[in-house]
Amino acid sequence: MDSSDIDNSRTDLNRLGEWVVENEMKINPGKSRAVSFTKVRVKERIRYYFGDQLIPEASSFKYLGIIIRSDLNWAHHVNYTLQKAWKALYFIMCIFKKGNNNTKHLPYTALVRLILEYGAACWDPYREGQVSALNPVQKRAAKFTNNMSQVGKLWHSVD
Repeated sequence: MDSSDIDNSRTDLNRLGEWVVENEMKINPGKSRAVSFTKVRVKERIRYYFGDQLIPEASSFKYLGIIIRSDLNWAHHVNYTLQKAWKALYFIMCIFKKGNNNTKHLPYTALVRLILEYGAACWDPYREGQVSALNPVQKRAAKFTNNMSQVGKLWHSVD
């Protein structure tokens, strides 16, 4: 990042501060995080200020339920998604264990598959490890609903 980019970002933060004052709003810089997206190791981090308060730096953040890391590695988000999907699947398995296949398939589609597919356009798993980590949820759901064709695979291995 060259000095003109840094100056532009600081100018934008100052303009945001002016806009906040004009519109009688408040922003809490303590609840904000500064994240620099790069795969390069940065020796000296850029410090961002809102007014006279330093915006804390973070290596990742959660935005609309998707965990975004500064190096754009999706491993944390995949693990988070897996954890949520397994919890939802086990909940469904406890509640609907006596139901028929259609009764079991409906909550799977509404809860588990929704979790697995949410935000996939952003973090679409392309690495073999991520795909193989997500597929056991699908297999267990298929076994539970006794209907492999309805559940199917969300992701296929990349050759």
